[in-house]
Amino acid sequence: MKSLNGKVVAITGAGSGIGRATAELVASKGAAVAVSDVNEQGLEITRQACESHGVQCIATVLDVADRDAVYDWAASTAAAFGQVNVIINNAGVSLGGVIEDLGYEDFEWIMNINFWGVVYGTKAFLPFLRESGDGHVVNISSLFGLMAMPGAGAYNASKFAVRGFTEALSEELMIEDAPVRVTSVHPGGIDTNIARGGRVIPNRKWGLVDAAQSGKEFEKLARTTPESAARQIVAAILGERRRLLIGADAKLMDLVQRVVPTHYQSLVKQVVKRQMFESN
Repeated sequence: MKSLNGKVVAITGAGSGIGRATAELVASKGAAVAVSDVNEQGLEITRQACESHGVQCIATVLDVADRDAVYDWAASTAAAFGQVNVIINNAGVSLGGVIEDLGYEDFEWIMNINFWGVVYGTKAFLPFLRESGDGHVVNISSLFGLMAMPGAGAYNASKFAVRGFTEALSEELMIEDAPVRVTSVHPGGIDTNIARGGRVIPNRKWGLVDAAQSGKEFEKLARTTPESAARQIVAAILGERRRLLIGADAKLMDLVQRVVPTHYQSLVKQVVKRQMFESN
């Protein structure tokens, strides 16, 4: 795929953040867009922004954890546009909490959205991407899909799962020389609402208070704008890149994990224990 002009791009989690920025960017490049999100108000803003570029945009309120709804959305998107070339599985949520404090319902909640939402979106759209003869799957994992962090075990699990699923899919499609490329995206700190709108299981010893506090802490690390992330995602699609690291933090942590794949855990322990001592 050398150009997005005349293509059809579907994006989940497009009501804000990376999803909205990517939708508007691909629209500016001449792509028709199907956007979805659970946030109807945010989704309408995205739709209007996309249509301001003179392309068609269809907005659908969608919970990606609902398998039947995702399949219905894929089918209606293909029917409306006649084809689908790209699916960007971007919808996701955050969950902070020490593993011993987390209930099984917490794990199920985040896995249903972050992992199963990606699986549903990929499998629902894949037949249409094949039919287009020029397809691309983009699955948004995370820096935390490369490196584990204490207090984020459930989030880590969901994003590591997305990474493994996406890389295996890429290998399978390459083996059969299918007309579909795959990209696993690993953003570092992006200035979005994911932390502020997430869930936190409080544990003051670990510095876990509530979503508002976590959002403030995350803002200190969020040095990349959604617009910058969107530009890099589009470049990865056109460049047929299999992995994309967004942000200096993601690139640094990826390097650390590869150089010291087990010893990095000791480094994390020292940093976190020092922070816990200072805060208490």
